[in-house]
Amino acid sequence: MALADGSLGEREVNLVADRCLALGLDEHDLQKAVEFGLGDNAALELPVDPLEREALLGELVRVMAADAHLEEAEKRLFALAAVMMDLSRADVDRIIDATLHPKKSP
Repeated sequence: MALADGSLGEREVNLVADRCLALGLDEHDLQKAVEFGLGDNAALELPVDPLEREALLGELVRVMAADAHLEEAEKRLFALAAVMMDLSRADVDRIIDATLHPKKSP
């Protein structure tokens, strides 16, 4: 998603780097991921598990929002992922809302 608009801004790089660290990936893994994303064979693997699907869509929302610009290519990729994962409009709206406006803990 970070490369869907053809560029990789500083905020997107930071977000992707943070996710790599959280997943236990190193700098080499990040470099391989960026190279893959720039390649002609780049593909988004869609999880089967419903909770993983929602988590993936939430991650896509975070990456799309990272540079504060929603590009048409990003929106199309997001919509395609949601359709391919058979998520309803209500599910998508709920995921976007929960991602962009998380409830604060009491």
